[in-house]
Amino acid sequence: MTLTSDQMELRESDIRKHFPAATAMLTGFDHTPRIAKADDASGKERSPGISKGRRFRSTTPGLVTRRTERSHGVHLADRIEAADDGDALTSPAQATVQQAIRRAVAIALALGEVFGEQTPLDELKRANLAGDLPASRKGEFSDLLTAEALITLHVFGNALAYLLSSHLGETVVETGEVEEFLTDNGQLAMHGALWELDQILSRHAADDAQLVAAASAFAESLMEKAALRSQTASHLAPFTGASWHVEADGLTIRGFEPSSKTRSTTLTMSFKKPNEVVGNHIAKYQAMKLSKMLMAYDFDRRLNPFAELGGFIFTFMGDGKPGTGKTTLIQMMAGLIHDYCQTAGYPFRYQNFGIDNIDSYQGKSGQNAKAFVQNVLDPSVIGFGTIDDIDQIAGKRGDRQSSAGQQEVTAVFMEAFAGANTVVRGNCTFGMFSNYPENVDDALRQRAGARFLVDGPQTREDYIDILHLLMGRNHDIPLGQHELYAAQEIKRAVSASFESHARPHEEGLERVFERVEKQVGQLDTIAKLGTYLKGIQEADDRFTGRAIKNITDAVKVRAMDFELPDEWMENPDLFLFRDYDTKKAMIADLRRPITVDMVIQEINRYADSEFRYADKSDEVAIETAVRDMGRMEEAKRRYLEGKGKEL
Repeated sequence: MTLTSDQMELRESDIRKHFPAATAMLTGFDHTPRIAKADDASGKERSPGISKGRRFRSTTPGLVTRRTERSHGVHLADRIEAADDGDALTSPAQATVQQAIRRAVAIALALGEVFGEQTPLDELKRANLAGDLPASRKGEFSDLLTAEALITLHVFGNALAYLLSSHLGETVVETGEVEEFLTDNGQLAMHGALWELDQILSRHAADDAQLVAAASAFAESLMEKAALRSQTASHLAPFTGASWHVEADGLTIRGFEPSSKTRSTTLTMSFKKPNEVVGNHIAKYQAMKLSKMLMAYDFDRRLNPFAELGGFIFTFMGDGKPGTGKTTLIQMMAGLIHDYCQTAGYPFRYQNFGIDNIDSYQGKSGQNAKAFVQNVLDPSVIGFGTIDDIDQIAGKRGDRQSSAGQQEVTAVFMEAFAGANTVVRGNCTFGMFSNYPENVDDALRQRAGARFLVDGPQTREDYIDILHLLMGRNHDIPLGQHELYAAQEIKRAVSASFESHARPHEEGLERVFERVEKQVGQLDTIAKLGTYLKGIQEADDRFTGRAIKNITDAVKVRAMDFELPDEWMENPDLFLFRDYDTKKAMIADLRRPITVDMVIQEINRYADSEFRYADKSDEVAIETAVRDMGRMEEAKRRYLEGKGKEL
């Protein structure tokens, strides 16, 4: 693999020299828990084959610590081998977990050593052991030891999760938060982590499947906690400012970001070809463009030229009546990306977040949503995430009928799609789909940068095409006078669809448009367009600055109103395998100038959707209020009748 400018190789020899220490930790060591509570607080044996007495003298580089509680023997190798009801032979899964733990420990120790060499830590350790550490540097020494511990813990969890990822099955184990999380120094931190892993395996590893799942879940939790703690730690710049590549494993460590194997998800859905999507011209066209945009992602630079130049769609909302083709659109887009990735040899990951991910257990729904987002965001894959029926999944804030799980999901998606830490690399996109978008929280809905109106077949030609398509071939009925699928010619249909938005479609927006046009004349300057936007805001106060950003993003997409040539997808050497700067220049050459017509059309498209949502939302609220009033009137009538009978 070619290393990038900020990437260094973590040499195999530097990893292997830590194998003896890592093996010793697997074989056995003593540890006195300082934060967590042992399952066997009475002091009985912690691991098979380890006596209650001390077998190993614990050494701590750097600061010397005192033990005040009874130590517990930790013997992970025996613990792992006992995960099969006493089978005398070590299974392949058990051997895999042992090897993964040893290698992950060695990688963590190696990077901890690199950190010590790049900072004053090694010098301060020697001074501390010699007893001549200056008082003025004790604070710096303590901070550097904490940084070393955080790096060691995160790299250990990261490497272990990475090495086990290809061995995971369907079994899921909930291990909870890591408690014995020590930050005194690297070695003590590692002892605490392995002690807790031993505790977890004693509770959860009843067989091979649970063994792998429990070890992997622990690694993920450890990594997450280390990353969270790192946000308030100092002296971490040498670690976060570069990346290290482990050639033998294909593992790249980039600061406190999780690494994962570049595995594609196996798709079992039925893919659809573009001509099988009848109607929905703009939605189909944008989905086809977005599928090709994703393929411009540069895995070495970890950035997409479209994301840098503008015009990349990170999130979009697809809405329409039931049966208009939202599922078909998903199948078409997933199929296109899947085929392009297979041609280029890129890993593709598709994931859907559905109603079954809402859990009654507090916090679990949020965890599911976070895992979904992280899986799709993974910078080592091309990702496509969908949230079908988002109105049922994400609850409106303040809505008493929304469950706690739905509120958790809303919070996670809002932060992921447009939060302070959101980074758009251009390797993935998220699609939110709904038959009732008016029931989606306003702030979450506005985080959809693009709107795909999925309106299904509209014209006579559309209905003939869809009837012919769905009838199949098991009939002899003649087609008649009709040019099959001519109406689905994408460029002609899209051009007509865009031009139709030269004027608003919704009645409320039409009134605003006519009033502003009468006031300022033809909308042909920035000032006049801004006046129109202010008029929309006066009619609907939910039309905020975020709406303007979404509109300008959509205009930039129109500036990229071209499809990357099919031959670029079919022959990756023409475009996909070029370096980042070359791809960026090739895309820039195809870019179109922005026109007033484009801006007006995109303002109307976006505002039409918001007015459509608002009208539906208001109508639903009015109907609900009318029903409530009717029920109260009926209740009052029955109450008065009952009182009359009593008298």
